[in-house]
Amino acid sequence: MNVVSLIRQKMMKTPWTKYYKKEDRKIKIEDISIYQMLVKNNVSRDKNIAINYYGTQITYKELFHKINQAANAFRSQGIRRGDIVTICMPNTPEALISFYAINKIGAIANMIHPLSGEQEIKDYLISTHSVMLIMIDICYEKVKNVIKETDVYKTIVTSASDSMGFLLSFGYQITQGYKIKKPKRSEEYVYWKDFIRKGLNYRDTVEITIGKDTPAVILHSGGTTGNPKGIVLSNGNFNALSMQARIVFNEVRPGEKVLAIMPIFHGFGLGVSINAPLVLGCEVILIPQFNAKKFDKLLEKYKPNILFGVPTLFEALTNTKNECLDLSMVKYVISGGDSLSSSLERRINVFLANHKAKCQISQGYGMTESLAAVALAFGKANKPGSIGIPFPSNYIKIVKPRTQEEVPYGEDGEICISGPTVMLGYLDNEKETNEMLQIHKDGLIWLHTGDMGMMDEDGVVFYRQRIKRMIISSGYNIYPAHVEQVIEEHPAVLKCTVVGIPHPYKIEVPKAYIVLKNGYSPLGVRKSIREHCKKNLAAYAIPYEFEYRKSLPKTLIGKVDFKKLQEENSEHRKSVRDGK
Repeated sequence: MNVVSLIRQKMMKTPWTKYYKKEDRKIKIEDISIYQMLVKNNVSRDKNIAINYYGTQITYKELFHKINQAANAFRSQGIRRGDIVTICMPNTPEALISFYAINKIGAIANMIHPLSGEQEIKDYLISTHSVMLIMIDICYEKVKNVIKETDVYKTIVTSASDSMGFLLSFGYQITQGYKIKKPKRSEEYVYWKDFIRKGLNYRDTVEITIGKDTPAVILHSGGTTGNPKGIVLSNGNFNALSMQARIVFNEVRPGEKVLAIMPIFHGFGLGVSINAPLVLGCEVILIPQFNAKKFDKLLEKYKPNILFGVPTLFEALTNTKNECLDLSMVKYVISGGDSLSSSLERRINVFLANHKAKCQISQGYGMTESLAAVALAFGKANKPGSIGIPFPSNYIKIVKPRTQEEVPYGEDGEICISGPTVMLGYLDNEKETNEMLQIHKDGLIWLHTGDMGMMDEDGVVFYRQRIKRMIISSGYNIYPAHVEQVIEEHPAVLKCTVVGIPHPYKIEVPKAYIVLKNGYSPLGVRKSIREHCKKNLAAYAIPYEFEYRKSLPKTLIGKVDFKKLQEENSEHRKSVRDGK
């Protein structure tokens, strides 16, 4: 960075730094790989538990050994620096070992959802030019039809039972495993244990140097056109987040337990709830398949100290009937991945207090393009309804949408992010990369998030919503998040989502989809909810339509699927027009 840029940077408004100790305001990122960062921070913790998977415990020493074995296996099968290897798996030890082994040899891990559709898997493999695939066996039926149309020359097959103890593995095979169609062993399809054996006699004397700016991971996100985009993240992105986590979660101690429910193929899961805790020496409890109804049982069994999750996950927890649930061991409850309404935040905090938790919920903010974590409401910066303050070395500013012009404190605008966790760019997509990553007058690269927000004079940020979710009706700006929050204040409402629907002369109007609490019926509360809206919302913001449902559609990572609701509405109106 040149002198002019440094001067400009010093002139930036950074009121949030007062919440940090002077020595914690900046981080220095070492020029090493994700794997090297993991080893460096845990070299003295050989006997500490790193991974807990259905009771199978893997120490840090064992984890490093398994990673080295897998790295040799990858090398023996022709994987070299810069090659892209796709991991299509849930939270299992094999997925995690593969991730670090790929990183150790300088290859790039492409992370995809195992529940992706057949065409999606094909597109992910082709667009990333993946040469190898590591998949859970349940994906075989989808993969077998498309694999020959890709550059993948070898597929490694794993099972959810590979790292289970004997009795659990046996039980899994006779209850679920036998139902899964699996490929026959061949040159193209190799099972995990056989794959590891291929590397046992492999000896590689080549020393691979991997710097912080080297591409390490590809994650995926829907683009402005609705098409998936490959988000390229560096070793430095991950290492920076781990260092920031050490400062922000300063009460976390080596050996403390993290319940890793968020999936490894998602930035929030991989970066925040798995890699960062491992770098900090925590015990990560891998949960490959989450059941909301059994959440309380997980907490009773594992007694985690740190919980990461999306709002719907914590909402499920508040519905538990387990009055004896003891959460006194919980030190941090972090919500991310989606906005947390004020009413849900209060319900969760009441629940935590009633069950002896030592903390309140903290709302975080980020996007996959910034490794899912940029800011957090914690300590004195945990103002109600806020997403808190930027992590050390991160910057946030609010600009007029689609400009670089900063707005005053207290005024809404687009959230822009600068810092060491911001992505390298979109894979083979220069146009959208340049739209998202812009160099401002201060000489810094800023990520234009497409999110609306506000910063107060203390530097605390408040999230509003996606700019694209904003409804413009007869020239009025309507923020669905605000309407949702108001409706959720009604005592009968459990969850509300508001989307824009077409209108013949107003262009767009809001429609509310409502899930009621147990014991309430639409007939009994319809009038009351309308009156509540009239009392608390501007006339133009009151939903034109209210639809009551038992549940709302979710994306694969647990967010409310707004797009699906809009599509369903469009299809319904078309059917009505066509007389169907």
